[in-house]
Amino acid sequence: MMKKKGSVLVGLVLSLALLAGCGSNAQTGTNDGSAAGGEKATSATLKMFIAQPRFKEQYDAHIEKFKAKVKAEKNIDLTVQVEMPNQDNAAQILKTRLASNDAPDLFVIHAINDIPQYSKAGYLADLSDQPFAGKLLDSVKPAVTNSEGQVVAVPLESLSWGYLYNKQIFEENGLTPPATLSEMEAVIAKLNEQNITPFILSYKEAWVPQLFLPLTVGAAIQTEDGMKDFVERMNEDKGSFSEMKSMFDIIDLVNSNGTDRALEVGPDDGAAAFAQGKAAMWLQGPWYADTILKSNPDIDFGVAALPVSENPDASLINLSVSSSMAMYADTKNKELSLEFLNFLLDDQESNVLYEALKFNPIATVHTFKSYPWVDDATAYVQEGKSYQDPRIPQAVKDEVGKALQSYVAGQMDQDAVLKALDKAWKDYNKVNK
Repeated sequence: MMKKKGSVLVGLVLSLALLAGCGSNAQTGTNDGSAAGGEKATSATLKMFIAQPRFKEQYDAHIEKFKAKVKAEKNIDLTVQVEMPNQDNAAQILKTRLASNDAPDLFVIHAINDIPQYSKAGYLADLSDQPFAGKLLDSVKPAVTNSEGQVVAVPLESLSWGYLYNKQIFEENGLTPPATLSEMEAVIAKLNEQNITPFILSYKEAWVPQLFLPLTVGAAIQTEDGMKDFVERMNEDKGSFSEMKSMFDIIDLVNSNGTDRALEVGPDDGAAAFAQGKAAMWLQGPWYADTILKSNPDIDFGVAALPVSENPDASLINLSVSSSMAMYADTKNKELSLEFLNFLLDDQESNVLYEALKFNPIATVHTFKSYPWVDDATAYVQEGKSYQDPRIPQAVKDEVGKALQSYVAGQMDQDAVLKALDKAWKDYNKVNK
């Protein structure tokens, strides 16, 4: 028996676009197709909610392979509906789906931020006994394991990130990634002298400026004695973002040395501008590698740790498992849903999928060679210069994204942003305690 659904979840990190198909959410009747043995094929529909619209082509190809597999092995004509709304409204759409009788069979959630809330609400099926669970790397498996020790999702993106930089521009100007704020200021000064814009600014979608939050909070928790329990104190209404006011040092430095019309430029346009060399750096993760390379296959870019203070030990890489696919606990298509989740980590096809997505290896079956920017981040990790992504509620991340958009527009000052974050976390605590 599944426990009763909790209140509507607060905040989800998700983004997506339409792929194909239509039909009901259950297996339905027969059609005129016949298997080799003369049996009529049955039909079925799976509904998916996937959080990565820029990867439509890759997911579409994997889904087509799965449909062919199901047809060959089970004589089922499978229709797959994939919903992929814009990231800024995906959370609300998914909440609506889950709160009604229109829940998708499979959906993408953020492993670190969302699994605790979804598990508490009873939306996630226990997948611990599935074959894929035994293939997960030990470093990845905890991120998709709930507080009861159940594996509840297939990890998709395992991330090592900070910011992206154009290696050619850096090399031509004798620059190396800075380790402190003052070193970043020197890099910026050198770029400005050469009439090179330091940063791409692309804040049209609120989740992009939100990226400052995990980078600054994670570094502070890792390196400042008084901040190590910041998340725990915020969860108990005993902390305040006034303790994090120094995060505006790097925020202001980036924003005052970036491209124009920041609030009019979306991340896809930002990726194109970065690929074309219109700025030397971009506060963005390697999850945009595919988009960047489609715009300029010859670009040489790397990943570096973002300086947030004068302490070089605080320039660290963020380690995270973000997007992961879970199964709705009450799905009427359990068998096919489980088959698809396992097909994500199929011994052969998984390598094709994850390499095409340009994701990191996350399972023992992954044998594809990592990309240069992954190696850049891994070098930091091997030197002990990394931290685990802080467990900041998605509602707070959503709020900081919107607040920083207002800050860039001159509609909020620093104190107003910090107060908005305090309120968002307290509101989250009221719902989730």
